[in-house]
Amino acid sequence: MSSTESGGDDMVAAVLDVLPHGRSDDDRPQHQKEPLAYALGIEEFYIYELTLSDDADIAFGDRIDLTEFGRVREREFDDLPSGARSELEYAVEEVVEADEGRFVDFYNDAQPITLRLHQLNLLPGIGKKLRNTILDERKRKPFESFEDLGERVSGLHNPEEVLVERILEELREDDLKYRLFVRRSEQGEGGE
Repeated sequence: MSSTESGGDDMVAAVLDVLPHGRSDDDRPQHQKEPLAYALGIEEFYIYELTLSDDADIAFGDRIDLTEFGRVREREFDDLPSGARSELEYAVEEVVEADEGRFVDFYNDAQPITLRLHQLNLLPGIGKKLRNTILDERKRKPFESFEDLGERVSGLHNPEEVLVERILEELREDDLKYRLFVRRSEQGEGGE
């Protein structure tokens, strides 16, 4: 797990699932299994597995401070139990909606990656024409909200859903060349 020295949002996570009796695929006797929770980091979308104390009082959807838990391990999408997997999309949607300014700013600040590829082109459904429309509109005036973005860019019907789809793709796929939102600790700063 990569530790983060600074406080703030980088150590806040949304709870995806709580397993008070441990993982079902853990073959140890019940008394040896530790209660677990799975959570999604709000800032860089890391997936975490937390070992809980017996008296921990957390539930799906809670926002938690990871520094309050003893053992926190970074996990991959494939490590998630089915309950956490099914809640992942809702958690990502909630994060995007709750921090609209941050994600609208992505549309305002997205940059070219190479001479032929732009960050906007990595979003599902955004090709050359739609990308150019977004770039032209943001030159006139920065986007202020998802609603503003949808109104000013014909063809971009649900800009927050486009971001959610991309974030979920980055969470599920290990071998993506470029990452916009989900960071991998072993990846370092590559893909930016």
